[in-house]
Amino acid sequence: QVQLVESGGGLVQAGGSLRLSCAASRNIFSISAMGWYRQGPGKQRELVATITNSGSTNYADSVKGRFTISRETAKRTVYLQMNSLKPEDTAVYYCNAQFLGVAYWGQGTQVTVSS
Repeated sequence: QVQLVESGGGLVQAGGSLRLSCAASRNIFSISAMGWYRQGPGKQRELVATITNSGSTNYADSVKGRFTISRETAKRTVYLQMNSLKPEDTAVYYCNAQFLGVAYWGQGTQVTVSS
């Protein structure tokens, strides 16, 4: 099993930045992929960014050039650096881990971007 704990959400003005953190309960090198998803008000959960255990990254078109996913293996942590935030980025952001064919989720952290 994998437990995930997110942190770093909050309220920020449009154009501002936030960094989300996701701490995993096991060595993230053993996890095939980790990522961030988000669910805005009245919307379905959508992929934001993913990173594999080989370091390959993937981003939603809506965040390319603004968000960066990274990892710090020694701290068992994956980050999402969010710059140039827009009101439409407002959502609950969830950390995800794919481990032995099972998807694990964190509890979510709220990001609110004011205009």
